[in-house]
Amino acid sequence: MYNKVKYIPINCETACNKLKRSIPYKWDLNIYRGCEHACKYCYAIYSHKYINSNNYFEDIYVKTNIVEMLEKQLSSNKWKREVINIGGVTDSYQPIEAEYKIMPEILNLLIKYKTPAIISTKSDLILRDYDLVDKLSRITYINIASTITTVDEKTQKLIEPNGVDSMRRFEMLKEFRKTNASVGLHIMPIIPYITDNFDNINSLFRYAKESNVHYVLPGTLYLRGITRGVFFDFIKKEFPDLFDKLSVLYSTGSANKEYKNQLYKMVNQLRNKYSLSSSYDKVMKEKLKHSSDIQLSFFD
Repeated sequence: MYNKVKYIPINCETACNKLKRSIPYKWDLNIYRGCEHACKYCYAIYSHKYINSNNYFEDIYVKTNIVEMLEKQLSSNKWKREVINIGGVTDSYQPIEAEYKIMPEILNLLIKYKTPAIISTKSDLILRDYDLVDKLSRITYINIASTITTVDEKTQKLIEPNGVDSMRRFEMLKEFRKTNASVGLHIMPIIPYITDNFDNINSLFRYAKESNVHYVLPGTLYLRGITRGVFFDFIKKEFPDLFDKLSVLYSTGSANKEYKNQLYKMVNQLRNKYSLSSSYDKVMKEKLKHSSDIQLSFFD
């Protein structure tokens, strides 16, 4: 963990923010701004510019009133119990959560107001809240997912310095599979020339199968805005021999079509080999249809 990390209490005006883009969930909730996991590919680094900070990994803002604001939203007659994506910008179970313990209060509110949610994390700290997740999973839809990019722990510690070891994440997924929660693996981003080799992707799918996850969601690396500079500074330091190749491949924000076609050909072959779904959307809809508390208008 960084020695320079600062924790800065702030108040938020609202807990859940409505998303503009059309995706399977409509609301996003982040209890922190900034993230200690310090992933070198993090797309959300740009978000600190809105609070005049240039250190996403070390200036961690804590929304100390978020529980109060969330209850205000969920208790409103206007609330339709739609799915909330928790931690779409910052990890809700980053190290400081062990001290603040905000997520148990969030989960208790979701239980109280029968509100479905999605949680993705690179930490097994979420196991602390196992009983609450289990209880929520018996009331409505809850998805627990972990992002795991590689089974090589040396590489993982370089690209995700403060995320827990990959095998601990797989063990966490196994545990939540014992609940009624939807459980998934996010293999994203797949980093060219570092985590895109057959052995690594095959191992991730194999462990996913052993963990009995409902789905595996792969995704390629995108490099836009400030993230591009952070990533290439990292490559120059840790993988200097790959700098030129990656610079050519990422002349724009995305790898070229030829590379992605070859990558997804391999990924799809491995997905089929292990008989794993690539759609959490399908699992979500199936589970929500069995919940009498969710308005069917969600599927309109």
